[in-house]
Amino acid sequence: MALHNLNLLPYFLLPLISLLSNHILPAQALTAPSDISALKAFKASIKASSIPPWSCLASWDFTTDPCALPRRTHFTCGLTCSPDSTRVTQITLDPAAYSGTLTPLISQLTQLSTLDLSENSFSGPIPSSISSLSKLQSLTLRSNSFSGSLPPSITNLKSLESLDISHNFLSGFLPNAMNSLPNLRRLDLSFNKLAGSLPKLPPNLLELALKRNSLSGSVPKSAFTGLIQLEVVELSENSFSGTLQSWFFLLPSLQQVDLANNSLTGVEIPKPAGNGGGKLVAVDLGFNRIEGYPPVNFAGYPVLSSLSLRYNRLRGRIPLEYGRKKSLKRLYLDGNFLIGQPPAGLVTGSVSGSLGDNCLQACPASSNLCLPSQKPNAICKQAYGGRKGKGKPRS
Repeated sequence: MALHNLNLLPYFLLPLISLLSNHILPAQALTAPSDISALKAFKASIKASSIPPWSCLASWDFTTDPCALPRRTHFTCGLTCSPDSTRVTQITLDPAAYSGTLTPLISQLTQLSTLDLSENSFSGPIPSSISSLSKLQSLTLRSNSFSGSLPPSITNLKSLESLDISHNFLSGFLPNAMNSLPNLRRLDLSFNKLAGSLPKLPPNLLELALKRNSLSGSVPKSAFTGLIQLEVVELSENSFSGTLQSWFFLLPSLQQVDLANNSLTGVEIPKPAGNGGGKLVAVDLGFNRIEGYPPVNFAGYPVLSSLSLRYNRLRGRIPLEYGRKKSLKRLYLDGNFLIGQPPAGLVTGSVSGSLGDNCLQACPASSNLCLPSQKPNAICKQAYGGRKGKGKPRS
């Protein structure tokens, strides 16, 4: 009789059937020995004093097989195994302030698809042996104290889709072979100490975040060539210089750009390409050294809703097209040397932001957009060579 037809059996036979089922399908220790030794080394590399009794790691008791079921009292969290209970596929630790290092023996977990140690206190280098994790799709080491360089071997992780090592102490240069990560969609190395220039980036990238590092040089076209899916670029608080050229804004999927707090001296804004007219939603180029006039072509991007060019060296008048742009909701042009009257559509419309700290005339005090107040007249005349409205502001 089939065991699954329990509803047809007399009630008094059910305990016997249950006993037979347990005899047929006993809990077994199936986890690969190499995975067990890697897990033991992983836990041993973490200071015992930093493992709270209520934490995931505290439940890792190797008197029990890590993947055996049921796991009611041991390995209760932080670990996921394959359906056949033979291999560890995920390590996702809780943010319990664990401190220690990441053991090179992590490389033995060759079926690992997710490694997430975020919001802890791991330190030391990222082991180059991590390149052995050929199935790894998501690597998250965010908000720890990892130091040293990003190991070049990390570019061997061909299955990697998401890499987040932000908020650490990484230094050195980005690996030259970053573009050899064919499946990488999200890269976040923000808030580190990385230096040098941008190498050629992974071809299928959607999001790039390298905020608050020490990257320098121009924003090179070679790094972005072929990135037709790139939507988000966050490169603020670095030392990028020179002119941000027109090819950048012609990246076909680009939506959000943050290059604030750099040393850019120029920007070329082309008219949007294609029938879609560009997908730009938000652009922040504030706190640079950009000279020239406010780029009128920004008004041609149909869904642009937020634009910041604050605290640069812009001169001339605010384009009338800015005042007519229906999609624009936030505009920051404060801290420049702009002259003339602001477009009526800005000061009477629903746009928020600031036009203050410029050389504008008749910016109504009743408009919050006109705060803070304009520069003193003497500074404006000096910036325009003694005649406000003429020439180019002095550096």
